[in-house]
Amino acid sequence: MPSPSPFVLVADAIHVCAGANRAFLLYHASHTSFRQVGYLQIYFPLFNCLLIKFTWSVEDMCPVTPGMLNARREKDCVAITNERKYYSLIGSFVKRSLRPSEWQHNPVVGTLSIPRFGNERILNEAAALRFIAENTNIPVPKLYGCFEDDNAVYLVTELIEGVKLADLEPAQRKSVELELEGYIDVLRGLKSSVWGGPSGIVIPPYRIMVEAYRQAWKMKPRESSDLVFCHNDFSAHNVIVDPVSLKVKAVIDWEYAGFYPQEFESEFFRRPGPSVALDGERNDVEELLEIMYQNEE
Repeated sequence: MPSPSPFVLVADAIHVCAGANRAFLLYHASHTSFRQVGYLQIYFPLFNCLLIKFTWSVEDMCPVTPGMLNARREKDCVAITNERKYYSLIGSFVKRSLRPSEWQHNPVVGTLSIPRFGNERILNEAAALRFIAENTNIPVPKLYGCFEDDNAVYLVTELIEGVKLADLEPAQRKSVELELEGYIDVLRGLKSSVWGGPSGIVIPPYRIMVEAYRQAWKMKPRESSDLVFCHNDFSAHNVIVDPVSLKVKAVIDWEYAGFYPQEFESEFFRRPGPSVALDGERNDVEELLEIMYQNEE
């Protein structure tokens, strides 16, 4: 493959057009640009991000490191990940997507972490919170607002006090798990023939997103309303519990929620850890991907 000519590029989206081992990257920015875009080596993503190794020089981008972002974090910012910034205000909790200027660079290995569906997932969560609050008795944070500002999407919700299900002792978890089983039954009572979330976007479960490098999914409507509403990231870290009564105060993080076949929802809340198969657990990602491939337009 010949070397690309130097040029300045400002695009409206990220497009990774991959060959067998290499790809070109079109970079999204309003105030930064590439003078030279070279070949990129695609690596497996961590935490739902593409890791891209530059093998040609990139000028004028000035990527930041996690340490740089933390050093200049705003007031009330309580955490920064490679996808999100989180803020705790009086009675409110805010999370937002990272702007392109905040995508994090690892100078040791030369990788840039680009969140996938970073804005779309927050928009989907806002729509899901509204949908669940209007159609079920499942406790979720109150949605105060969702808006876009300067290439970042903000989600503002009620701040829920309590403890994570993951932090409870095993003996305390049983009654919580029983309550969650009831909520899954409620979700399965919500049916549709159209794939995806209330936002209209198809965002597959977390465990699929970390293994399938797709920028968009266009699915055929089903002949019958046999798709059920799924949380799709139902881990013990996404359940907030009252530490005294052990009642669920809120199920949070609905970024991947939507209408999918029933088997897409897995009860990861039954043990600590992320919403992916751990060592010794059955990994159903290939089966779920095959279902999606068979139902694409």
